[in-house]
Amino acid sequence: MGLGKFGGGVAAARFLAQLGAEVTISDSRPESDLRDSLVALSNVPIRKLEFGGHTPAAFEQCRILVVNPAVKPNQPEVEAARNRGVDVTTEIALFLRHNPAPAIAVSGSNGKSTTTALIHHLLSQDIQSVPTDQQIARRIWLGGNIGISLLDHLQEMTAEDLVVLELSSFQLHLLRNERFRPRVAVLTNFSANHLDWHGTVDEYRRAKQVLFDTQLSSDTAITPTAIHNVEPWRVRGQHLEFGNEDTGNDGAFLADGTLLLRAEHGRFEDCIRITQPQQLPGGHNALNIAAAACAAWQCGADPFRFSDSLNSFRPLPHRLQQTCEKAGRQFWNDSIATTPESAIMALRVFSNRCVLLAGGYDKGQDLSAFATEIRRSTKAVVLMGQTGPDLRKMIQSGEITSAGEINCSATPKCDIASDFRDAFQQAVELSQPGDIVLLSPGCASYDWFRDYRERGDLFTRMAQEWKPTECSPEL
Repeated sequence: MGLGKFGGGVAAARFLAQLGAEVTISDSRPESDLRDSLVALSNVPIRKLEFGGHTPAAFEQCRILVVNPAVKPNQPEVEAARNRGVDVTTEIALFLRHNPAPAIAVSGSNGKSTTTALIHHLLSQDIQSVPTDQQIARRIWLGGNIGISLLDHLQEMTAEDLVVLELSSFQLHLLRNERFRPRVAVLTNFSANHLDWHGTVDEYRRAKQVLFDTQLSSDTAITPTAIHNVEPWRVRGQHLEFGNEDTGNDGAFLADGTLLLRAEHGRFEDCIRITQPQQLPGGHNALNIAAAACAAWQCGADPFRFSDSLNSFRPLPHRLQQTCEKAGRQFWNDSIATTPESAIMALRVFSNRCVLLAGGYDKGQDLSAFATEIRRSTKAVVLMGQTGPDLRKMIQSGEITSAGEINCSATPKCDIASDFRDAFQQAVELSQPGDIVLLSPGCASYDWFRDYRERGDLFTRMAQEWKPTECSPEL
């Protein structure tokens, strides 16, 4: 149910067909939207395909229902199947049922993809740096919500390998009854998100708690240093923290170019020089590095190799990625910033010579802190999508003087775009040499785009095709 476009549905259909299942695919999208996925299944025997909605007939003989993580658990077809005793599962749960290797699981409201990729990179580089005659027969696999299904590789995996998985809150919610036990669990951070799917902050938190609930005392739980107004997480395993200042607790702390590692209630402690690479700018990436280093260290990687390994890391697309520089303007694609918190962190990387493209689909998040940061850190902002009008009201509420008037000098120029091309055009017209044109929306993309990737790809293409003569010389 929900073939999707990112490979998970395709991999699940292929995997089940190879095991002898009769596979039916039902998707609410039109067939034309799923062309790439259908091409990938062209050599797989599919019993039935339906598009543009879900018919009861498609589910009548269902024994296993594999739901796309974006499908809400209270969807009528899902509830009806569950009430009939159908095995309701997901692509990631199918993989975990058959996976022979220990897993490192990463989740969080922001930064989980980068942290997952960093853990994979640090572990892979560590293995490659060991002399061939000393290497163990271990491979490091990367998968999950990061956009890679590992179902096709199950036959290659052994118990000596390690699997690094990014898990979304949707996937974790649907893993509640699977007794999934990660040997290392990493929570990058926590703030209210996806309330349109989970309903409440408490339900969203319950999904993240699944990371830790089935761990044993021999496992490791890694969480950020105490978050304001967030209750401590219930952990069963060894508890390590990460942060940008030393709390005195066990964990990994990166500050001023020094990574401090501490374990066994302080009985082990070491300091390693770390140079934060240019391709991972900002305080939020320093936290991602600390979290990843902590996890890789716990899995046996040599921390004295981390600095060299970081230099060869290539950031994932759409994550604070400089796409080009033209006429003295830098264009940065941070389309993955689908939460206010992640966009705020991106804004703090740059000075206030930033022209921002922000807004999008409304997930029910509080945007007030984002509006405050926009006032503080940008010279101009072009707003998009459903949240655009509300964001403009919050931004323009501005700073109130003693006379009760808005202090316009503290309020950046703020326009609303009719579509994305209009947003980009307005942003470059508002920019000058020395400015940053930044796509960091702080909101999801679904009202204008299929996903953040399509949004980021269009921004990158438009930036690369932009002619400097199209901009105005002054704001």
